[in-house]
Amino acid sequence: MPDAAEASVETRASWTIAFATTTMLALAAGAPLTVVIGLVPISESLGTGRSLPSLATSLAYLGTGVGGVMCGLLASRFGQRAVAMLGGFAILLGLGLASLGEAWSLLVGIGLGVGLFGNGALFAPMVAYASLWFDRRRGTALALVSSGQYIAGFVWPFVFERAIALVGWQWTMLGYGIFASAVVVTLGALVIRPAPVPVGGYGGVRASAGRRVLGMRPNVALAVIASASFLCCIPMAMPAAHLVAFCGDLGIAASRGAAMLSVLLLCAFLARQFWGWLSDRIGGLWTVMFGSLAQVVGMLGFLATQDEAGLFFVSAAYGLGFGGIIPAYVLAVRGLFPALEAAWRVPVLLFVSLSGMAAGAWLAGFIYDRVGFYAAAWWVGIAVNLVQLVIIAELLRRQHREGRKA
Repeated sequence: MPDAAEASVETRASWTIAFATTTMLALAAGAPLTVVIGLVPISESLGTGRSLPSLATSLAYLGTGVGGVMCGLLASRFGQRAVAMLGGFAILLGLGLASLGEAWSLLVGIGLGVGLFGNGALFAPMVAYASLWFDRRRGTALALVSSGQYIAGFVWPFVFERAIALVGWQWTMLGYGIFASAVVVTLGALVIRPAPVPVGGYGGVRASAGRRVLGMRPNVALAVIASASFLCCIPMAMPAAHLVAFCGDLGIAASRGAAMLSVLLLCAFLARQFWGWLSDRIGGLWTVMFGSLAQVVGMLGFLATQDEAGLFFVSAAYGLGFGGIIPAYVLAVRGLFPALEAAWRVPVLLFVSLSGMAAGAWLAGFIYDRVGFYAAAWWVGIAVNLVQLVIIAELLRRQHREGRKA
């Protein structure tokens, strides 16, 4: 938080940037969903089974993580406007290539176009960019901006399902690519401009690149924070990726499981706004601590009940718990490191977080294949979450010690 005597960088333009960024991220996140929703018709059309389109989706998310780091460095050199417009054009080229209907074009188009240069240019770099426009309500703004993926999850599946049924998956991809690219490129050209740079305090220019962070070298501190984000994202991904299958094992219809997943994501979206408001008052690391504790309670809830009504309640509670954790990590990094380093430190953090999500989704399936039930995976997730809480507790101890010295 800035000192009361310092001028805030926040203006009405800050919120214009925040809403424009949220719109761009909601459109970018919709691109990989064309494969998720069209998985069956794509696999039937290509004659390759479901493994190939599933691989394309995995490449999109992996590309998003790797591309975020790469494009974050490009943004610091060429400016966020150029990188954002690159992301919009890449989505069009990627979906256009994927719509050719060949196995290689699907993998290259989704992996490189939609993932590496599309969402890679628009997710982590844009989150870092938007954070530079705020100092007093940065947590609230980050909660809004990072909700673009949840908005995509609410809006686009129904649209894509109807479009694929009417015109097929190839025309749906191409049409969405044109639409998303046009909006993203237009917003990038008209709205995105150089961010104001805060003049001092944590996260400001006077926070020199060589100073120690929480008693550690800066890169060591980032590695510790990122490792905590990796660990908490492992259990975070488990119910989200396997809830429908978990319900099927309990004899609950897949449609009801999908409804539970929607409830989980809706509650996560709503809770993210609350956690963002709270983080502006208590700080990023404390928000991570409380959100992670709530996540553990939610995981215990999946162990405590197996009836449909109970699982709807637990799904809602779980979404309310984990919704604000990732923006709080970003807020913590922005507060601890110089603002001029945000373009690469935030993408590195988010890359590690995405890797944790991927690991958690895989680990739950791996454990299930070995033991035949999900309870074992939930317990492993809880254990990993507890290790993360120990790390965050140590970081908070160091933060309190640094505050007493200041």
